[in-house]
Amino acid sequence: MNDRKEIISWYFYDWANSAFEATVVTVFFGPYITTLANHAADAYGFIYPLGLKVKAGSFYPYIVSLSVLCQVFFLPIFGALSDYTKMKKQFFIFFAYLGAFTTMLMYFITASNFMYGGILFLVANISFGASIVFYNSFLSDICTPDMRDSVSSKGWAIGYLGDGLLLGFNLYLFSNAGRLGLTSEQAVRICLFSAGLWWAVFSLIPVTGLKSREPAKKLDKSINVFTIGFKQLSSTFTEMLGMPQTMLFIAAYLLYNDGVQSVIVLSTQFGHEELGLTMATLTKAILIVQFVAFFGSMFFGKVAERLGAKNTIVITLAVWSMAVIYAFGFLKTEAHFYAMAVVIALVLGGSQALSRSVFSLLIPKGRESEYFSLYEISERGTSWLGPLLFGLALQFTGSYRIGILSLIVFFVAGMGILYRVNIAKAVAEANR
Repeated sequence: MNDRKEIISWYFYDWANSAFEATVVTVFFGPYITTLANHAADAYGFIYPLGLKVKAGSFYPYIVSLSVLCQVFFLPIFGALSDYTKMKKQFFIFFAYLGAFTTMLMYFITASNFMYGGILFLVANISFGASIVFYNSFLSDICTPDMRDSVSSKGWAIGYLGDGLLLGFNLYLFSNAGRLGLTSEQAVRICLFSAGLWWAVFSLIPVTGLKSREPAKKLDKSINVFTIGFKQLSSTFTEMLGMPQTMLFIAAYLLYNDGVQSVIVLSTQFGHEELGLTMATLTKAILIVQFVAFFGSMFFGKVAERLGAKNTIVITLAVWSMAVIYAFGFLKTEAHFYAMAVVIALVLGGSQALSRSVFSLLIPKGRESEYFSLYEISERGTSWLGPLLFGLALQFTGSYRIGILSLIVFFVAGMGILYRVNIAKAVAEANR
């Protein structure tokens, strides 16, 4: 543990995969696929995937929700398999590159095949979530508990720098598409491709730098490796009944992170459809987020050293709640959108990095991948309740502002539950 070279190589998967979250999930894919869906819609604004009547604007939130529903079933199984075999690193590599190559295929999404674009996003987002399960589980392998807040925060911070560099390139490309002889659609498709290429190239660093380890648990020869994941999933939930403080933390995290990820995923769609902001403006705002979030991650890592990680997370959630209220009642101009982006950026990395490090302390030894798979269900743009609630609010009220305001329930409920968690007691429950 605490091998500096291995820790640095671990950091670089945050650098590699964050391109998918920022360029694809947060900025370009939502508005692009929504525009294609709107063009294909009937006179009443509906499209019909698989014969279902869906409001064109709700197509993207529903795809996000479906991708996470799939992960609810699959990720805990993948996690259990990696704990019982020597294949944690192999699983990590497989899903990282499946996601990267599927993202590169998004270059071919056009108006004539936008439904297939939904399928590509579905596979890429599931692969993204699965790779993060194995990536996060390495945190317990590479550093001791006293270093995890710092290592986790630095990983997030480095990820934001990577986001910012690629988004800077994509912003230039999109803003100068005409001068470069490209249409706006072609520029977006190149940006989507670049995220997959970035993901694939920089994943080579953790792929070569992270060490394979012996399985955390031994598998009885009478048990089939392909069925143990299903059995272990049931066992995990049963075991957690005896860990009430850990269950409280997971419940809080699933709620407040659902709100965080929903705002990230849906912010560009809100800005584009409700405020009429251009893609260039939206990309600038997200670019600001990446660089400000770097400093926010480092700052709240220091705050946690003085106030404790739990209290620091509570502070960030209070700011998230105020940001949603601001978006509903006061967000009207491009300048307002930039101001909200700065505020969100300051708390974004802190709430996520500290949650990851706290959770790493609450896992029974040898069960890291299995438990991090549950954690990942709502991690980084893979939440489903928030986008579903937003999509339903939009479908039934036609108001993007009501949709964004509905997300406050996740922050308030998550903050209330988190306040009741006794971290020291939770650590004791996990290690008894």
